[in-house]
Amino acid sequence: MSNQIIVPSLGESVTEATVSKWLKNVGEEVDSDEPLVELETDKVNVEVPSPLSGTLSSIEVKEGNTVAVGALLGLVQEGKSVVRKSKTKETSVKDEQSYTPSKKSKNSNSILFDFCNHLKQIKGLADLDLILFEKHLNEGLYFDSSIPKGYGVGSSGALVAAVYDKYSNNKITVLENLTREKLLKLKTIFSKMESFFHGKSSGLDPLNSYLSIPILIKSKNDINVTGIPSQKSNGSGAVFLLDSGQTGSTAPMVSIFMEKMKSDGFRNMISSQFIKHTNSCVDSFLSGDIKSLFANTKKLSKIVFENFKPMIPDEFHQLWKKGIDSGSYFLKLCGSGGGGYILGFAPDIEQAKNDLKDYNLEVVYHF
Repeated sequence: MSNQIIVPSLGESVTEATVSKWLKNVGEEVDSDEPLVELETDKVNVEVPSPLSGTLSSIEVKEGNTVAVGALLGLVQEGKSVVRKSKTKETSVKDEQSYTPSKKSKNSNSILFDFCNHLKQIKGLADLDLILFEKHLNEGLYFDSSIPKGYGVGSSGALVAAVYDKYSNNKITVLENLTREKLLKLKTIFSKMESFFHGKSSGLDPLNSYLSIPILIKSKNDINVTGIPSQKSNGSGAVFLLDSGQTGSTAPMVSIFMEKMKSDGFRNMISSQFIKHTNSCVDSFLSGDIKSLFANTKKLSKIVFENFKPMIPDEFHQLWKKGIDSGSYFLKLCGSGGGGYILGFAPDIEQAKNDLKDYNLEVVYHF
């Protein structure tokens, strides 16, 4: 494995970036895939991870300097210090002697065993070391995530991405030139893997989780790395997550959607209204046209309310309509809906917070 820290592909039209911040100093220990340096461009901001575990031995490009895609940023010397190894080993032995698996970890381990058996049945996943995966499961491996399950924010996608990252012998990484072909290959692999959880998966959630960079999806086969406008910390507009207080389940929501798709009127609405306004929202956001963004999110919120009501928790129907009528906020389903988080857009976040004061609201982006 190379010990070089290289400027990764940043999208088809981006050829250079500015080193905005080094997250580690020379001589500090780093773990494999730990973020080392932040890069900025007009289109995308990205953290470049360490290619291996070891010590940051050199920084070749200082903060503020511009570098080309593929350029050398620094070097990592493989291996950690003897002191840290000894400390880690002692801690591990102690933990192993005192560790008692919790009910949660046992349940996760059991699900992962089923997931591993699912992967064994899939053709085209030869690069996954399932023998090692099963060995670790027999040793008590479980998945611990801060992403709430059933909230429409990609908990199963994160698990799939983690398994691929750990057990693929020939993985595609963000450090290489991410062509459309490579993105589609990853999407296909992740779709097959995540089908264990949803029956049918687009593969997009694990793709986003694995790469940790913005991806623009124009169609099934038109996927590219993109960038998003920088946040304005003092901006009044915002994107937020509204906690419904209940979990959702993807499979029944997908069944509702597929049943609706049997209707000519519903299919026509999807193509002529839903997709149209969704694309307009994306275009407005990427171009920084906030006025157009809120105009389109209002239209999209109304379309969802009128056509996807079975997927919206009953107690949020009135709240959803109140936002549209007042213009204070506009809501959209996260994932397949049915519960979990609801995505919100607010021209004035303080007004929205006041109108939604009885609910848990988390701001994720400022305009």
